[in-house]
Amino acid sequence: MSDTGVPARKSAVYLLDHILGEGRLMSELTGAGALDKLPAEDRARASRLALDTLRGLERADRLLQKHLSKYPPLTVRNALRVGTVELCQGAAAHGVVNAMVELVSRHPRLGHLKGLTNAVLRKIAADGPEAWDALRAPRLPKWLRGPLVQAWGAEAMAAMEQVHFAGAPLDLTARGDAQAVARATGGVLLPTGTVRIAGAGQVTAMPGFAEGDWWVQDAAAALPVRLLAPKPGENVLDLCAAPGGKTMQLAAAGATVTAVDDSAGRMARVEENLARTGLTARLVVQDALQTTGQYDAILLDAPCSATGTIRRHPDLPHAKDGSEFGDLIALQAQMIDHAWRLLKPGGRLVFCTCSLLPDEGEVQVDEALVRHTDMRADLAALECPGIEPAWVTQEGGLRLRPDFWADRGGMDGFYMACLRKAV
Repeated sequence: MSDTGVPARKSAVYLLDHILGEGRLMSELTGAGALDKLPAEDRARASRLALDTLRGLERADRLLQKHLSKYPPLTVRNALRVGTVELCQGAAAHGVVNAMVELVSRHPRLGHLKGLTNAVLRKIAADGPEAWDALRAPRLPKWLRGPLVQAWGAEAMAAMEQVHFAGAPLDLTARGDAQAVARATGGVLLPTGTVRIAGAGQVTAMPGFAEGDWWVQDAAAALPVRLLAPKPGENVLDLCAAPGGKTMQLAAAGATVTAVDDSAGRMARVEENLARTGLTARLVVQDALQTTGQYDAILLDAPCSATGTIRRHPDLPHAKDGSEFGDLIALQAQMIDHAWRLLKPGGRLVFCTCSLLPDEGEVQVDEALVRHTDMRADLAALECPGIEPAWVTQEGGLRLRPDFWADRGGMDGFYMACLRKAV
């Protein structure tokens, strides 16, 4: 890691420039190599700085507007934002201010704003931390907050925003003995069987990673496979499989797994993870709607708005505007209907989305039950360890929200339902 911290901070500003200025996703930027030239520690630091700044963006902007008569160009503004967040989180003022001034001074077109950067950040260092703690938890953009308030109410929305602001701990799914993984990693075992770790460091250096004893998977994301309850030897289809956490769960249960995804790049990650964990599945790169065959059980993790993952991906509200939601909702219905045709009589389909929008969850299943007279919601499938009765929805699915288990670090927003086909 660099002594000055400038390379990591410069990369964090670069990420913010593209997320806030161009609506790019952070995963898209890092996947394209935005951080590849940095040492591992600087890559981790740049990602953390960018994510922390996105989570605290509203607070940072409120503090900065007191010291700016007008907003500077985006790159300088983002440098000020990163510096403000660092200072208000307790970083040493001398190091932060000097690094940000150096960063701006090196810019070929914006170097003349190094004096402004120095002056503003010194003022933030003096009064920012105290003012920071008095501000509300940052709110989601209005285009997203409005529909979610309508769905869940203002009080629940405020609780979700508190969890978003706090960020997410690291969750692991064990290939075998979850309690042993918890002991080895210093984590705690959640009621649903996920191992949760607070303040985790570099994932690849953790005990059991190289041996394939576990993989990273949010507690909520691990539940759809538990609802499906795959049995050894069952022929199971995993649609929209990447990045592969659910594929590995299915394979670890002894099922014969066919995993389908339309992204060759993302499927390469699935192959890598299977190799690391010593698990096997047949991987097929194709459009899920082109899949053929007959299966005992199907997991459909449908493309969605991903609004349930904001506590881990705070770039999402800035890279999206909701304009694609209608197309996604229509695609989900198509996928449910197609998957239903691939399911054997007596088989079961788990439909899930990492969304907080009822149109991508409860409403989809309500409408699917009307379209398919041989479909019923399997309430017995919801009787898994750790599932709370309050999570069960009227039509027979599970609704998970970020503010559930808030005292434990929350969970991703998810919807899932197990749908059984008549014999």
